[in-house]
Amino acid sequence: MPLSEGLAPALRKAVRGDVDFGAAARALVTMDASNYRRVPLGVVAPRDAADVAAALAVCREHGVPVVARGGGTSIAGQATGTGVVLDLARHMDAITALDPDARTAVVQPGVVLDTLRAAAGAYGLTFGPDPSTHGRCTLGGMIGNNACGAHSVAWGTTADNVHALDVLTYGGERARLGQGLDGLPARLADGLRALVQGDLALLRTGFPELPRRISGYALDALLPERRTDVARAFTGSEGTLGVVTEATVRLVEAPRARALAVLGYADESAAADAAPLLLPFGPLTVEGMAADLVGDAAGLPKGAAWLFVETGGASPAEARARAEEIARAAAPETSGRAVVTDPAGQRVLWRVRDDAAGTATRLPDGTEAWPGWEDCAVPPRRLGAYLREFRALLRRHGLHGAPYGHFGDGCVHVRVDFDLMSPDGVRRFRDFSADAAALVVAHGGSLSGEHGDGQARAELLPKMYGPEVVGLFTRFKDLWDPAGGLNPGILARPHRLDENLRFEVLPRRPVPVEFAYPGDGGDFAGAVRRCVGVAKCRETTTAGGAGVMCPSYRVTREERHSTRGRARLLHEMLAGERGGVITDGWRSEEVREALDLCLSCKGCRSDCPVGVDMATYKAEFLHHHYAGRVRPAAHYSMGWLPVWLRAAAPAAPVLNRLARVRPLAALMKRLGGIAPERELPELAEETFTRWWAGRNPARPAFEATARSAERGPGGGAPGYGKGRGRGEGPAQRHPAPAPAPATAPRPTALLWPDTFTTYLAPETGRAATTVLEDAGLRVVVPPRRPCCGLTWISTGQLGRARAVLRRTLDALAPALAAGLPVVVLEPSCAAALRTDLPELLPDDPRARQLASAVRTFAQAVEEYAPDWEPPRIDRPVVGQTHCHQHAVLGDAAERRLRARAGLDGELSGGCCGLAGNFGFERGHHDVSVACAEERLLPSLRAAPEGAEVLADGFSCRTQVAQLNAGGGPRARHLAEVLAEALVRKPSVPGTPGENRCKHA
Repeated sequence: MPLSEGLAPALRKAVRGDVDFGAAARALVTMDASNYRRVPLGVVAPRDAADVAAALAVCREHGVPVVARGGGTSIAGQATGTGVVLDLARHMDAITALDPDARTAVVQPGVVLDTLRAAAGAYGLTFGPDPSTHGRCTLGGMIGNNACGAHSVAWGTTADNVHALDVLTYGGERARLGQGLDGLPARLADGLRALVQGDLALLRTGFPELPRRISGYALDALLPERRTDVARAFTGSEGTLGVVTEATVRLVEAPRARALAVLGYADESAAADAAPLLLPFGPLTVEGMAADLVGDAAGLPKGAAWLFVETGGASPAEARARAEEIARAAAPETSGRAVVTDPAGQRVLWRVRDDAAGTATRLPDGTEAWPGWEDCAVPPRRLGAYLREFRALLRRHGLHGAPYGHFGDGCVHVRVDFDLMSPDGVRRFRDFSADAAALVVAHGGSLSGEHGDGQARAELLPKMYGPEVVGLFTRFKDLWDPAGGLNPGILARPHRLDENLRFEVLPRRPVPVEFAYPGDGGDFAGAVRRCVGVAKCRETTTAGGAGVMCPSYRVTREERHSTRGRARLLHEMLAGERGGVITDGWRSEEVREALDLCLSCKGCRSDCPVGVDMATYKAEFLHHHYAGRVRPAAHYSMGWLPVWLRAAAPAAPVLNRLARVRPLAALMKRLGGIAPERELPELAEETFTRWWAGRNPARPAFEATARSAERGPGGGAPGYGKGRGRGEGPAQRHPAPAPAPATAPRPTALLWPDTFTTYLAPETGRAATTVLEDAGLRVVVPPRRPCCGLTWISTGQLGRARAVLRRTLDALAPALAAGLPVVVLEPSCAAALRTDLPELLPDDPRARQLASAVRTFAQAVEEYAPDWEPPRIDRPVVGQTHCHQHAVLGDAAERRLRARAGLDGELSGGCCGLAGNFGFERGHHDVSVACAEERLLPSLRAAPEGAEVLADGFSCRTQVAQLNAGGGPRARHLAEVLAEALVRKPSVPGTPGENRCKHA
């Protein structure tokens, strides 16, 4: 009988935390952010140190290994295991003490770094080490890997900032680690004393001195002259010696102001040569990167490589003066220089650097690149020479990569385009790693300068240290963990670097799919491989509300609801019979359940550093999952919404009255799979297209108008000018301006009559018509109602979506032939036309033509009426930037138009939580509300008096209307606000109006 028999029941009995041996839980932790994959038996999320002790005792009894895991962002494979994974991030995430006078904090291992930094920031302090994953990495993981980050030139590594550690060994021993042996059990204290005294000479001579020596165990910290610093020797042990249950860490004073000197150089080696020369000026950081990583160098000074040199000071003037001093000193060697003092501008630049671990996985030509030779370090003065030889080594092996990193510390990150899918490619990976290790050692460096050795480099440690020191590593490991139960195969007696590769189980041929996946060669597995695990989707502490990605994860804090978690499940589904945890393919319930709370916000498409598009993957999965099967009721009710709304339009008054009869409404919602908590939207009694048709019954045929536009912007189109038609609201009752001269160009724009505008919010379409015509555009609306197919796409009915899109292209043929811009008021529809349309119909050139013709309302005004002056409104605004606008369309034009109209303020980021059909589906209401409560609703409650509530998306406006009823103001499209201002005398600024916030 296997020793693991009965393990799960025993753990459930002994542990108060979560114990999950299901396929989904195991699939979520098969990988970290490395090239490696190991399948565990189960996952335990302990609640406290007592739970950790209990879990270790059960695993020890059953002879099952244990690996501790924090944020799962390790790049060398040390956060994966074949036994039990201890998820220390789920519950053990408290800051138990913070002493600003002593400048220390006591934290549990699952505390996210940015959480600690925010708490310390209240006292003007911070934790010095700050890896680029600072928004999701945990203190336990940082201690395990001896993480460093960009500011180690000023504040050192994690080991430099650890005061004491409480740990549990696999054998159940408790130890308090600091300087000296007093806090250790007698067995450990005696063993460490004997190890040090027996090999003093080797400990004093076998470890190179450089700022970023992370490889191996830091045994030289045990020397008497270094105060036998056991905590320091333990830091960086990658979970192989004990499990940290609490840590006391040192804090440092944070500068009150910072400035950034950005220095351009001819190439990265020149930048590397210059970096150590700047260290005497006392910078906080010296970071380097080259153009092949940055891509778009807009905003950067002239150069092909750059150093980011940050300075601090007690005031902005002091920080700036230090940055300018560095820029002057560097001037003779630079090709361009800039000093950035604006915090927002600095954040933009630092985001380029922070996202590099993800963006570097796609080289400029689209080739996939991987970790594996990720973060070596050499003495800073040798970095330029090392990089020149490293580039030559890449060329010799026929490989490519984009080095970047901590040039001030001599540490280089790089992702290389290894072919890890074929035997030949894996052999090249192995050969290159051996040659690169020899190169690093020749320069006096360390194989790892930040992320630890893990499985990627531990096999190569003899090249760096020699067999005697590596023998000491093995003795050190056996002293702490004689049973070998903690993270076996890492550091001591390591796995081969080409074992356990996560690509081994993936299909070798592309699976049949519906979307084109143009960035991944049409390969769905390639699209899923985009997720390398850097886990930006797990961030919950992002300030300023700029990001959107993973609103459901931000609410639930469950890994399966992150982009990474869903990608992991899809990876295991694709692995299937080749060794995947999930073996029922597209029919997988584990994948369906994880995707169920994906709002299809598309935030990951822009916010994920590697551009994972989970909304598309979800649509693809649902298409296959329900092929030939009965779908959920919501797929028929809301997936086919355009059909039902068109059929219901003639009976809108009657249906609206019936919807107010509660028993009937409840029945309709139950039959349609709609959340009982939701109110059914009211149908427009006059649709937008009906209003449009009634404006001028003598209007010419749509085809004729398009042809006249094709002849030139001055071509006539009688009947498409301004005029009063039935159904006009206040926004339409304004005098038409004098006709333009016959020779004046008057561009024609097609106004897209989307389903939501046409049947549910025609006032938005009428307002947009008013504004566009006032701006001098000739507006046309197609007589045949086009559709973007969004509702079918989001519910995975891709065959139907494709048919709808083909009919749309046929209907718009005259407009496409005329090259008309297509103004789409609903951001979700515009995003579907920009992205989903060409990916579903890749062989139809009209699809790309329509996608490129799409403009948002503000984009159309800015591009086709650049001289139009919008009415001055001069009021503050609050509200919601639509998630699809953020992810696909961008909102720069909207910001500029608001500014020109005097609408000041920032709209909230994130997702409103309704997200099309998501918030209306039964079972989603609580998550939908929680998403709105994260950013949108608090911003409305904090709105200044007289503020306009803006939301261009119908879903966002509906969410505001249904959840903010007590606050009162109706959210409106920007077009509505501008149209109202065109016909009303401007109110005195600050005076509450009909649709403005009545109170703060």
